[in-house]
Amino acid sequence: MSKLDFPKRRVYSPAPDYTRPLLQLSEIQQQRLLGRLKFLYGEAAAIQHLPELERLLKVHIAHKTEAMKAQNGHFNPADRFTQQDIALITYGDILISESASPLATLAEFLECTSGLRGVFNTLHILPFFPYSSDRGFSITDFRTVDPNLGSWQDIESLSERYRLMFDGVFNHASSQSMPFQEMLNGNPDYQNFATTYHSPDELTSEQRGIIVRPRTSDILTQYQSINGPIWVWTTFSPDQIDLNFTNPKVLLEVIDTLLLYVRRGADIIRLDAVTYLWEEPGTPCANLAQTHEVIRLFRDVLDIADPQVALTTETNIPHEENITYFGDGYDEAQMVYNFALPPLVLYTFYREDSTELSKWVNTLAYPSDAMTFFNILDTHDGVGLLGVKNILSEEQISFIIRCAREHGALISYRTAEGGIEEPYEINSTWFSALNLDSEDEELDLQIKRMVASRSIALVLRGVPGIYLHGLIGTHNNIESVLKTKVKRDINRTIIHYGDLRHELKNSESRVAQMIAQLSRLLDIRVNNKAFHPNGDQKVFQLNPSIFALLRISPDCEQHILTLTNVTSRRCQISIPLEKLGVTGIYSEPSAPLARSDSHPEIVTDTLSKPFCAIPQDNYWYDLMGRRGWRIVNNTLDVTLAAYDVAWLIPLIELEQMIE
Repeated sequence: MSKLDFPKRRVYSPAPDYTRPLLQLSEIQQQRLLGRLKFLYGEAAAIQHLPELERLLKVHIAHKTEAMKAQNGHFNPADRFTQQDIALITYGDILISESASPLATLAEFLECTSGLRGVFNTLHILPFFPYSSDRGFSITDFRTVDPNLGSWQDIESLSERYRLMFDGVFNHASSQSMPFQEMLNGNPDYQNFATTYHSPDELTSEQRGIIVRPRTSDILTQYQSINGPIWVWTTFSPDQIDLNFTNPKVLLEVIDTLLLYVRRGADIIRLDAVTYLWEEPGTPCANLAQTHEVIRLFRDVLDIADPQVALTTETNIPHEENITYFGDGYDEAQMVYNFALPPLVLYTFYREDSTELSKWVNTLAYPSDAMTFFNILDTHDGVGLLGVKNILSEEQISFIIRCAREHGALISYRTAEGGIEEPYEINSTWFSALNLDSEDEELDLQIKRMVASRSIALVLRGVPGIYLHGLIGTHNNIESVLKTKVKRDINRTIIHYGDLRHELKNSESRVAQMIAQLSRLLDIRVNNKAFHPNGDQKVFQLNPSIFALLRISPDCEQHILTLTNVTSRRCQISIPLEKLGVTGIYSEPSAPLARSDSHPEIVTDTLSKPFCAIPQDNYWYDLMGRRGWRIVNNTLDVTLAAYDVAWLIPLIELEQMIE
């Protein structure tokens, strides 16, 4: 496929068609759903609520055309993600103009900007629903598009050209949302919508001390209900009311919303802050078994409703806990945010040493070819620190924080177990985190540093995601923080599209240079199957100044050696051919036969890679530098200038691609 090819959009009928045969769940599917509900609510409640879950699925399937059903039947989960998948992460209104809605303006930017058209095939538009606070993450209505951004028609128009990632902000809702207001009004249909107490003392100091959460504010917020004052569980802020998933009706309402998103064009559902989904006083209330079971139920529902839709978990927690959201490789998220990557890359460039990054990459495991990592560097929140909690030492993490603060970053804290406050997140744009705004340094070098850091996220196994401000090299916006008192606003600047277009016309501007150089990397990635998420990878720890990673396509027909100089000085790396595998000594099967316990009908040995020897060739070609490198004395010697990036392919394989 060329980089412009994309699977045909799945178009649901606007109304269900009940003249056709209704969905009939198989015995295996029915028992699987019942088992999930039993685990969460007990046998009696599971039997009571299963018919409603079946009804929701029947309604959803009745919206599907026969063509869609046939398309689902031929879908192979191993082909869900390819090297062509690159996601742009953005708020719906980062770009604004006077002539069009923000969503339409975003579409114009992507379609009309030289170097970007056809490169991003996935859009993650951060919550585009009406909200009351937290820049969209305190939703008042989960089923409508914020009219300030556009309409469902804008969303559906985007879905014709891009895969769309929707936010499933199912952990909480706005205090102004209808369900919570009806709960305060005493409406019995919304009883137990939230976790409430009649006195704050009902949640004991011992229970509070165990709770782990990404904030330092009080866990309970007082509200006045028709029956008097109540204290409501609020993990994130007083305006964000945690949904009470111990109530089966809440779960079913969320599943109904999940299915609506699928019909509206969602290809990926991002489960925001899902770590804190289930509250259980007396536990940390994070990463609980019930939370994992809810995600498995979501996965089961989507496997029935539309198997082409994937789940992505956003869980900013230590890496070893984060990867548990893959489940067994087949029963939870198909994609997990790789939260250890951003702080490790920052550490690598601050130290000018790739040792820790290389060691960590060597430990990465991929339970199956049905799952992968979402490789991000910057997000709308900043750079989370918890991902490296047990990878880097406390001294190393403190070093990252010190360097980031010198670059003008702010630090957010959370309440850890025992009530202790600890650093949780670096609030900064990626450009400012890497480059000193006041430094008397050439812009060319700063952009090279940015591109070098981004190259690491692009070459690792997984799907890369790039935040819009990281794409264009935005500086920290301290002025906005001073106005709003919200640290994360340092990285959420709203840009007038006319100003951006003016900058893009100047080839010497920071924005124009950033996009020009990054688009080259992106273009090479999407057109080379060595970067397929199911391909293999091998790290070479030969020179700490250079991050060296070999990528191999799943069919073993293409090999690309990626080299990134993480320093501000000229460096050389020498790689013996036997280490590259040119002599035929390369990869052993990385795992035994993989079988899914939760899906016994799925058996695969895709992790048992075929023999992947690199063909003998005395010349390698640098796809980035557009020059050749010659093998001398059975060694590949490559010299890189400061922050250079080289992606080298054996010339014989390049010639085969041409032929």
